[in-house]
Amino acid sequence: MPDDRSPESIQRRIAELQLEHRGLDAMIDALGREPRFDELQLRRLKKRKLQIKDTITLLQMQLVPDVPA
Repeated sequence: MPDDRSPESIQRRIAELQLEHRGLDAMIDALGREPRFDELQLRRLKKRKLQIKDTITLLQMQLVPDVPA
């Protein structure tokens, strides 16, 4: 059973989230170009995109070793 906290596992998860983030970006752009777009759907996509960005940041912080003050 792989360790979900290993650096390799964290890097893999970051890559997956970055891919999803780029996909959401493309969906948001496409939806925004439509003349009559669903505002609620657009807000949900943007919220999910922000959640992914926050998760990526937290995962990246786990990869940085603690440095004594």
